[in-house]
Amino acid sequence: MWLDRLSGQSNPSDSPSPRRLNHLTPNTTTRPAYGPRTSSLGLGSRANLSTTSLNSPRLPNASSLRQQLSPPAHVADPLIVLQDILGKRSESVNIALNDHNGSTNAQKPPHLADDVNFEGLSLQAFADTSNHDETTESVQASTQTAEEFENGKEKFQDLHKSILDCDDVLRSVQTSLTSFQQDLGTVSAEIETLQSRSTAMNTRLENRRVVEKLLGPAVEEISVSPAVVTTIVESQIDSSWIKALDDIDKRSRVIDSRTEGSQKTLAMSDVQPLLDDLTNKAVERIRDFFVSHIKALRSPNINAQVIQQQSFIRFKNLYSFLARHHSVLAEEIGQAYINTMRWYYLSNFSRYKHSLERIPIFAVDKNDAIGADPNIQRASASKASQPSHDALSIGRRIDVLRRPTLSALPSHTLEDNKQTQYLETPFLHFNLALIDNATAEYSFLAHFFSPAIGFQTISRHFSAIFSPVFALGHAFTKSLVDDSDDCLGILLCVRLNQRFAFELQRRKIPVADGYINGTNMLLWPRFQLAMDVHAESVKRATSLASSRGAASALGLSISSDAAAKQSTAPHMLTQRFGQLLQGILILSEDAGDDEPVGNSLNRLRGEVETLLAKIGKGFGSAAERKRDRFLANNYSLILAIVGDTRGKLAAKVRDHLEGLRDSVGGS
Repeated sequence: MWLDRLSGQSNPSDSPSPRRLNHLTPNTTTRPAYGPRTSSLGLGSRANLSTTSLNSPRLPNASSLRQQLSPPAHVADPLIVLQDILGKRSESVNIALNDHNGSTNAQKPPHLADDVNFEGLSLQAFADTSNHDETTESVQASTQTAEEFENGKEKFQDLHKSILDCDDVLRSVQTSLTSFQQDLGTVSAEIETLQSRSTAMNTRLENRRVVEKLLGPAVEEISVSPAVVTTIVESQIDSSWIKALDDIDKRSRVIDSRTEGSQKTLAMSDVQPLLDDLTNKAVERIRDFFVSHIKALRSPNINAQVIQQQSFIRFKNLYSFLARHHSVLAEEIGQAYINTMRWYYLSNFSRYKHSLERIPIFAVDKNDAIGADPNIQRASASKASQPSHDALSIGRRIDVLRRPTLSALPSHTLEDNKQTQYLETPFLHFNLALIDNATAEYSFLAHFFSPAIGFQTISRHFSAIFSPVFALGHAFTKSLVDDSDDCLGILLCVRLNQRFAFELQRRKIPVADGYINGTNMLLWPRFQLAMDVHAESVKRATSLASSRGAASALGLSISSDAAAKQSTAPHMLTQRFGQLLQGILILSEDAGDDEPVGNSLNRLRGEVETLLAKIGKGFGSAAERKRDRFLANNYSLILAIVGDTRGKLAAKVRDHLEGLRDSVGGS
């Protein structure tokens, strides 16, 4: 019964022969199945396969596979099973277990069998029976193993072929590696060659850089590029052409300076003829360029200032180059320009003068003088066709001086204007145009011809150009004032001329001072003559007052009763004198003490005072008070007219008149 418990499973047929315990056999494990076909020479499991695996001796076929066979993990160890059967471990079993497990520590099994079925056999017989069963099972296992090997023979053959194929692959890999190593050696040699060549090239490059650093500036100073030659010979004259010309000029100066210093080299001798040819070609093209533009100035209705700015000032370096390399030709070009511009300005100002002469001008003569008879003024034939005007009143004529900016009117505008003007209007426009053009021309000459020529030469060029125009201006001014006794108009021209002088000083144009001084010499004497006309007219009125009496001097048509009772009202001549005096003082606010205005005005004022005193005597000795009132009224009228004037001369005149008024009891 305890045998049944030992077996764990009883035969249901109660067979007399007990069932063998398979787990007691020494080798009850089945041979594990083969895994995928692998090789012990795998490249991933070894290092340096190309050098180690090929030189190591080959193992017998499948030897390593046999050594790798081991019982499955789920099969119990036979010795442990035997211990469980016996219920204790003998020393020999523990030793065997220790030898089998590699451990010297014996442990008690967790479970012990309560009863062992010996099947009526002694212990020796039971043990022999167990050994016989083990031997039988071992033989069966061996037979089974041989059969399995016989059945797996094809697998081992396939494995062998795979190993041979791997060997072939490894040989090809070894051959490739050997070839690669050879190629690598060749490449390494070539790299070394390239490194040596690179080092040599770097050395030569550094040497060239050193040489270039030393010789580069010298070569650059005298060498001429083909592009520069092509530009000078073939290209149009523009900014790039000027740059090429500057380049040639720079190299020519360098060669000339070194030749003078005894530093001439063979390279300079080679370059010198080329530079000479290029210089001559440049001179020729510059000559043609300026000649063509000078001819353009003679075209009708051309604006000279546009050509000056776009064709001359823009290319002023060309003339400087021409003056350095061919001074005679430069002088000829300059003279051609002077002649052309002299003709240009003279013709244009002549047309402008003709347009100004067509403007109707108020005629002011001796019949408009202070002491002239008004009836004669109205009957003058020269004034029959012109509108009435007051030649002795400044009125709005002063506006030409008070405008902040003035500009000359074009000729067609002047020709269309049929309104009668005073003489200062054509004088203003002609001289404005003259001053503006003179400023533009002098500025052009100073910019274009310098520094090729000095400023004295430039001034002579300007005088050569504008001397006919200045003469034309003086003639025009003389024609305006020669036949005119318009004191205010002439004095206005004087003040305008002074304003032109200040403007020329502000613009720094000293070459027109001669024209300004010449104009003053024309205007001042004529102003004095006009003032003398007024003084003479008053003087004649005074003489008439002495011979005909006060009533005749008053120019009044009164009856004998009215003559007996003369009026103390201001004289008509006093009012005319006051208007003229006001205009002169307004125009002399900033006048200097050296001007002839004061002398002429003092003479005229003295004649008027003499006339008033002569008229006052006509009241008789019995009417002294009436006479004083008459004089006081005349002086007060003059003071009232000139009361708003300013300046040193106006202050002197007012002080004098106030003294006269106070002397006769006026207030």
